[in-house]
Amino acid sequence: MTRSARAITVVLHDLPLGGGERIAIRLANRWAASDRKVTVLCGSRQGPLADMIDSSVEVVECEPHIPRGPGSRKALGEATAAFLSRRPSDILFVPGNYHWPVLPAVARLPRHVRPGVVAQIGTPLYRHGRGPLKQVAYNLRTWNQFQCVDSAVSLSASMTADMDRVLGRKITQCIRLPAAEDEAAPLTRAAGRMIVAAGRLVPEKGFDVALRAFARLKDPSATLAIIGEGPERKRLGDLAATLGVADRVMFPGYVPDIRPWLEKARAFLLSSYYEGYGAVIVEALAAGRPVVCTDCTPAAFELVGNGSAGAVAPIGDAAALADGLRRVLNAPAPAPAPLAARVAAYRIGAISQAYLQVFDEINTQRLASLERRPFNLGALWTFEPATPRPSPGSAPTYAGALHQLK
Repeated sequence: MTRSARAITVVLHDLPLGGGERIAIRLANRWAASDRKVTVLCGSRQGPLADMIDSSVEVVECEPHIPRGPGSRKALGEATAAFLSRRPSDILFVPGNYHWPVLPAVARLPRHVRPGVVAQIGTPLYRHGRGPLKQVAYNLRTWNQFQCVDSAVSLSASMTADMDRVLGRKITQCIRLPAAEDEAAPLTRAAGRMIVAAGRLVPEKGFDVALRAFARLKDPSATLAIIGEGPERKRLGDLAATLGVADRVMFPGYVPDIRPWLEKARAFLLSSYYEGYGAVIVEALAAGRPVVCTDCTPAAFELVGNGSAGAVAPIGDAAALADGLRRVLNAPAPAPAPLAARVAAYRIGAISQAYLQVFDEINTQRLASLERRPFNLGALWTFEPATPRPSPGSAPTYAGALHQLK
């Protein structure tokens, strides 16, 4: 008999503009709407995504707060373990690779206290630019962190295969990225020549490459809107001026909903050096807009390719991005419905339920395991080992110990 996971804890360092945090919050809202008790445990409640959390979701902020910094994720892990000791939960959901360092502290909890642990693989294990030695170290660290994980959720088949190989056990399954709404908004055919890009203004998003690609178009009728906030804002503005395109580049800042901008766009541009599965690609296609992107995510070829849905360029290649943009802008605008159909399976309703099914299965297995091997509270009050120590001079029983380890 399946035993539902009624209490779900989601751990988030804080509430920034990151796509992983946004998806986690949307899922938490859906789980709460499905009559589950959902708690979001935050190191700090600071960030623009705080307003996205429904009132049905409890938010607990660590005290004292844990701002991002050296060692902060380890501290968040200790805080998470302490919270779970005080407030038992059926499932702990760890969204995305960034939050994996909380897992070792959770692993040290007694088995009757530790909830079922489900960790999401938000970013491919193998990253562009990471050398072989660093990759081996990353794989070893991942293997160690996942020792207490009962189930892992990836976003693509390739990510599942990589995780199974690194972990040496098959606990990973693919559940698609829930980046599309259940109710599809009306679709309009693209008009004009506006290109939209979006994300945190940080180096790994490659917006400098996007600006160089845009400048290579040499198209005075094209405009570029880079939506988002971040430390690179001034540098990118200066680069646009240096490239002579500042009068055709906009920086609207953070927007709570990118859909109105996508409806005005002729194409969406993703210039990142690395991404998870690229929620913005799903959102752009759902709006019926072609995508020009770097090969920074499994979604690049799985959803876009080099056809009517857009174009894929090598990472960091401004010339190839410009070629892709030129081809998309100069071709007739594609019919939006076939593009939206590509991501019909990425709607959040069915996917949130798929997660709940995983949670319920893990909770059922966990409770059955505890019932088979109940925690012996009386063992805490004994003062002698279960197996008597050998008398002085007797031979140690290595054979028996080896037998127990097999």
